[in-house]
Amino acid sequence: MKSPLVVTVTGAAGQIAYSLLPRIASGEVFGEDQPILLRLLEIEPGMKSLEGVVMELNDCAFPLLDSIEATSNLNNGFDGTNWALLVGSVPRKAGMERKDLLGINGKIFVGQGEAIARNAAEDINVLVVGNPCNTNCLIAMKNAPGIPQSRWHAMTRLDENRAKSALAQKAGCHSRDITRLAIWGNHSSTLYPDFENALINSDPVSKYIPDRAWLEGDFIKDVQQRGAAIIGARGLSSAKSAAHAAIETVRSLRATTPADDWHSVAIASDGSYGVEEGLICSFPIRSSGGISTIVQDVDLGEFGKIKFQATLNELLEERAMVAELLPK
Repeated sequence: MKSPLVVTVTGAAGQIAYSLLPRIASGEVFGEDQPILLRLLEIEPGMKSLEGVVMELNDCAFPLLDSIEATSNLNNGFDGTNWALLVGSVPRKAGMERKDLLGINGKIFVGQGEAIARNAAEDINVLVVGNPCNTNCLIAMKNAPGIPQSRWHAMTRLDENRAKSALAQKAGCHSRDITRLAIWGNHSSTLYPDFENALINSDPVSKYIPDRAWLEGDFIKDVQQRGAAIIGARGLSSAKSAAHAAIETVRSLRATTPADDWHSVAIASDGSYGVEEGLICSFPIRSSGGISTIVQDVDLGEFGKIKFQATLNELLEERAMVAELLPK
């Protein structure tokens, strides 16, 4: 068999990780011939709960699960890591401003970035899931200057999946019929789900959904606010759908994207579409051989440009809020 791939998951006792870990251990993410060494990282108060998670994983007797290591020590947690899924973050609470959340989580991601730089394998790749994921990713990346910026990603696949589902329900088709649906900007209530460049059965969305007012209004708002709607209905934040989106993101990054499609993930900008280099921003992406590139020459149109600028402005505001956490 192959040598085990070291996969570190933070917030490992949380709800998203609870859905995510069995699918990693089963071979669904990294392949059915790839053994996995799981490093499960939690804060000290969560270690007791993590013991139960480890028990359950062991009780599954996954053939590909080589071993499990549970720890609250950052250096141990990222030792030799090939893939890091940074899931854990402090959720926003009543009365908490976005700046407060950025400051609290920012300090967490400073430490994680530094630990990744000190301990991870040379081929480390990172996916940040914990919100606000774009700026958390930026903070961790800036505190790990020895690791190429191309190895850092923040998850917007959940927004893409939500947008595809909404379009499919409106058009009376299946979500698998929808391609080229890109999320632009920040994983937040300002994100822009690009319906103008998306296709349904290889035709423009407008062929199936001529209601432009709905596309510009309720569709975008519903995708932007879907997370809050789930909390309102369930009393808890998205977990299964977030875990599934993380799995799809890693698989898409490791695979070759079909020539007639793209996928959404936030990466460090190379200056495309006027986005400042190094800012973690979601774009339409194509991947091949472990290398991901921003799809060029996508025409956003006047409406799309306005929406993209709004979410880009928010990313710049967030960066300014955490400036003291970003080494020069």
